[in-house]
Amino acid sequence: MEIQKKIPHRYPFLLVDKILEMEAGKSAVGIKNVTINEPFFQGHFPQMPIMPGVLIVEALAQVAGLTCVVGEESEGKIGVFTGIDNCKFRKQVGPGDILRLEVTITAFRRGIGKAEGKAYVGEELACSANLTFAMVEQK
Repeated sequence: MEIQKKIPHRYPFLLVDKILEMEAGKSAVGIKNVTINEPFFQGHFPQMPIMPGVLIVEALAQVAGLTCVVGEESEGKIGVFTGIDNCKFRKQVGPGDILRLEVTITAFRRGIGKAEGKAYVGEELACSANLTFAMVEQK
């Protein structure tokens, strides 16, 4: 419930189940428990369910957003994507996997942030990406 207080995402698009660690404005580690009843598995792909890569990146972005939604200066603001660079997918993610989402904020100035994100299944890197986002007033 604490996550839902900080970011506007809701089912089926809330892709962070738990925050394990957080240093506000600097870094965070979150968890996404991937289950067979995720709505995207109905079509991606029924015979071989794979979590869409774009949703792995979105999960990383949600953790980045949670990291930056701290303090009075972020009151009423949300993080929105402005760019994705150097994104690599290295392992398929499927039902039963626990996706560990690690994000480090590398820069933040004038409401624009940059972050390095890595998603792991166990010790294996599933995805890495550099994310850029803007903190904007929530309407």
